[in-house]
Amino acid sequence: MNLSSSSICHHHSLPSPPIKLITKSTPNNSINPILTNKTFACDNNNNISISRRTVRYNSIIAASYGGDRTENDAVLESSPAKKLRKLLESPGVHQGPACFNALSAKLVQRAGFQFCFTTGFGISAARLGLPDTGLISYGEMVDQGQLITQAVSIPVIGDADNGYGNAMNVKRTVKGYIKAGFAGIILEDQVSPKACGHTQGRKVLPREEAVMKIKAAVDARKESGSDIVIVSRTDSRQALSLEEALWRSRAFADAGADVIFIDALASKEEMKAFCEISPQVPKMANMLEGGGKTPILTPLELEEIGYKIVAYPLSLLGVSIRAMEDALQAIKGGRVPSPASMPSFEEVKDVLGFNAYYEEEKRYASKSSQPVWQTGSSNPFSIQRKGQDDTEQTGQSSTEPIVELLNPDTYSKYGGGDTQNPFSGIWSRKLRVKIIGRDGFEKLDVRIPAGFLDGITNIVPALGGVNIKALLDDASYEVGGKLLLDFTDTRGDRIQVFLE
Repeated sequence: MNLSSSSICHHHSLPSPPIKLITKSTPNNSINPILTNKTFACDNNNNISISRRTVRYNSIIAASYGGDRTENDAVLESSPAKKLRKLLESPGVHQGPACFNALSAKLVQRAGFQFCFTTGFGISAARLGLPDTGLISYGEMVDQGQLITQAVSIPVIGDADNGYGNAMNVKRTVKGYIKAGFAGIILEDQVSPKACGHTQGRKVLPREEAVMKIKAAVDARKESGSDIVIVSRTDSRQALSLEEALWRSRAFADAGADVIFIDALASKEEMKAFCEISPQVPKMANMLEGGGKTPILTPLELEEIGYKIVAYPLSLLGVSIRAMEDALQAIKGGRVPSPASMPSFEEVKDVLGFNAYYEEEKRYASKSSQPVWQTGSSNPFSIQRKGQDDTEQTGQSSTEPIVELLNPDTYSKYGGGDTQNPFSGIWSRKLRVKIIGRDGFEKLDVRIPAGFLDGITNIVPALGGVNIKALLDDASYEVGGKLLLDFTDTRGDRIQVFLE
């Protein structure tokens, strides 16, 4: 008996990509009753078709007569969209702060949140320094979104404004957001140019066009083989009426939206009325901090009303603006921000992943990664091992140098032939460069002819901003062993330069 997946009538709450049906054979050719409220039809070839009249949001058909799981199955299960769908199926209301760049997204993840949002408001502000009035483009939003999704492992729901055009533009937008790594996409029904949902000037599309754009998004998801979560948003509550907003939300759910969202609801009663429609479809709330039209409720209150996810769109951007303003005022007054108002440098490095980077870097360390020149190469330096009769000058480390770079036959760049210039004979002296890694191990120990100043930066780029010639001028008559430089670079390596 064959079971044809093409015969299934998909409901809007099911993922729209083709689903591999899994049913297990039972005695007397019966079907394992994993579906509820269903009808079966059998044709003359014993092919079964299944019609689903009512499906809960979290209902998923699984399992088959056999066959191994494919790589695509495994990828789909671990995808950001899959993680988000599991979250939507789990009990309770789930909070998602809005980020505006990769750093803010990392902070959301470090704080322990299970997902986050992006907002056109935040990205317009952070990337362009401009208001959320439709000025930011599709390309800029996708580019910023990709940087954000790559910085974290939690699912990210991306604000796609009004899809940046008509239904065909929406299809391109959905596919672009899928490629950028988003777990979900928010699409609204405003006309272009759009406006922020809690500001003046909002206008919405006609009903039919708005619904068609959601259908286009569902088709784009199916064509991409993705299960990205489609969040439909309507701004018709403030543009038209609550009744219109409720009608559109039902229509968007019927068109295939996975989550529905009415922006700028004006009271708790309106929020309750919204949560009563399309009971099988999750609802999204928007807690605009600082004075939006929607009342700010606690997560427990939102859960009791019937919401599943809640966005906090302005918290991170708002406190960032205030903190930067305070810091700038302090600097303008001749002070630096107080330690209580900012993290230490070590804490900043930890947030950005310096310590993790250093630990991972050790896995790939090798001798070949050190800057060593081959004999006979085009480089003006030649290489030889330190001889047994060489001795260290007073005050230097007893560690044997790894290599010694010998003098070239001639060099006059710094006036080698001018006996009146105290620098004229300095080329015959040598500079010893030592690098001790932040882990305490020696990474480099070389001698370089003092005249070859340009060659030093080839070995140690951190010396590129140091005026070695001036140091040599000052130390031209010093005895060997003088320490010219001793500092720690940005990677934590200790760099020492001796005159021999």
